[in-house]
Amino acid sequence: MAERSTAAVDVADNSGEQPLTAKADQSTADGVAKNPERDTDSDETQGSGAIEGPGKQASPPELHSGHKLARRYRLEECVTRLDGFSSWRAVDEKLRRAVGVHVLPADHARARSVLAAARSSALLGDPRFVQVLDAVEENDLVYVVHEWLPDATELTTLLTAGPLEPHETYQMVSHIASAMAAAHREGLAHLRLNPNAVLRTSTGQWRIRGLAVNAALRGIGCAAPQRTDTEAIGALLYAALTQRWPYENDAYGLSGLPKHIGLIPPDQVRAGVHRGLSELTMRALANDGATASRHEAACTTPEELVEAIGEMPRIRPPEPAFTAPPEYQRTTYQQGTYGRPAPHPGAAQPIAAPPPPLQSRTGKALKWAVSALLIAALGLGSWQLADALMDQGGKPEDTNKSQQTGANDKNPAKPKPTPIKIQNSQEFVAKGDPQHPNDVRKTYDGDASTYWRTKSFNDGPSIAPLKPGVGIVYDLGSARKLSTATIDLRYPGDHTTVELYAADSLTPPSLGSMHQIGKVTTTGTTATVNVTKSVKTQYVLVWLTAVPKSGYDAALYAGAGYKQAISEVKFTG
Repeated sequence: MAERSTAAVDVADNSGEQPLTAKADQSTADGVAKNPERDTDSDETQGSGAIEGPGKQASPPELHSGHKLARRYRLEECVTRLDGFSSWRAVDEKLRRAVGVHVLPADHARARSVLAAARSSALLGDPRFVQVLDAVEENDLVYVVHEWLPDATELTTLLTAGPLEPHETYQMVSHIASAMAAAHREGLAHLRLNPNAVLRTSTGQWRIRGLAVNAALRGIGCAAPQRTDTEAIGALLYAALTQRWPYENDAYGLSGLPKHIGLIPPDQVRAGVHRGLSELTMRALANDGATASRHEAACTTPEELVEAIGEMPRIRPPEPAFTAPPEYQRTTYQQGTYGRPAPHPGAAQPIAAPPPPLQSRTGKALKWAVSALLIAALGLGSWQLADALMDQGGKPEDTNKSQQTGANDKNPAKPKPTPIKIQNSQEFVAKGDPQHPNDVRKTYDGDASTYWRTKSFNDGPSIAPLKPGVGIVYDLGSARKLSTATIDLRYPGDHTTVELYAADSLTPPSLGSMHQIGKVTTTGTTATVNVTKSVKTQYVLVWLTAVPKSGYDAALYAGAGYKQAISEVKFTG
């Protein structure tokens, strides 16, 4: 996958030349500006124009379109040139895909920190972040290669059409908070989390770009990284609910709040804002002087924000709008008025009487002919029945069997199960680290020799309390009525438990947001889960809650312990 090419990142509406308020000049304890309208640099800005800023550390490398790095990455378009580094849209000629590349001189003051941040981010391997693909020092250059997502849209762009609806906002903040909580558990912070760093793909997934790298490119330090990222999530939530930036100055194409009124709750800025999301916003922004509604404690870390989201009542997606089919209109010809003038509006129309039955000789002849045919058919049927009885010995029970067979023929046959093709997939992480997110497609590639596998756990068979489970969400392409899921496993033993859940998206916010529709426990290498609740769903979670113990597996490089691997998943409807 690749990062979108139209992403303007961290570019404010005003040029930064106007005098700032006292608050605008101040920065937080961690060094991140509260009012980013002064921050005119960009992470991924469309176009090749140079954007120069103060504090230039080194001359940018003399690069141009068509230049190749490592004889592999062909630079296509410069999207940022700032502070001694440049960012490009490029093509990976080896894999024939678009990528993004940050380039800076090897003697740049931040070159070492950028390399370290990129390599740390790549090791995280969380699919909710735009992935770092390569980080190299070569020929007096340091460059970082990352995904480029052409099908993704920035939150900044989404908000130009208006605030997000409550369910979409709930999905966004759930995914971002849980992703940042996972990053902070690995010691990684973003520090530049803003509407330009949040992307929504065409499949509805929310992705975060620039983890650790964007801050390192600009030399941003932090004394309280968890607090900084939590407040940033609160600002994103505020913007999504109100289409306003929660500070006095305009930023990211959004109008700021009126001067000298302070930070007011979102439901006081715009009518119809979801009350629970408004309170959650204030809890995330409480560190910046906001007053949390109902006196709840402020959320100071992404983990606390995830817990607060989990305590909220689930926000369901909006019901699809029902459009009544157009009323069937008869033509004037069908009404028997062809060639007649149309009646005046409001005039009563005479009801045409049905034609009289046929009374002519032709009609009588037709009646006799039909009667004769019916009599002949009855006689033929009786003769065939008698002949069948004589062939079978005339046993009474045979007659009953024949009648029963005839009755059964009238019942429609049950429809055969039809396979449902999987369109997409995503590993679901309810707690802790992902398992092997890059291998999820191997579970429906038609190759029984390839696997997605769990990590090896010391205790089992139940995965809890270390994790509530591990699994994969599958996209069936459209809402389908599911009847059975068949999962081919690698390891037999005592025992594997598989559960099925209906989800609202490919990246559900939590296990509690889904409905369980089936469950089975097996000691073999195949699990067939029959759906117990009749539902139509586009997204299905295959969830492992117990796995057997097995020794070291050299083929999959899997250590001994409680583990499982999935070869193929098939759904039928």
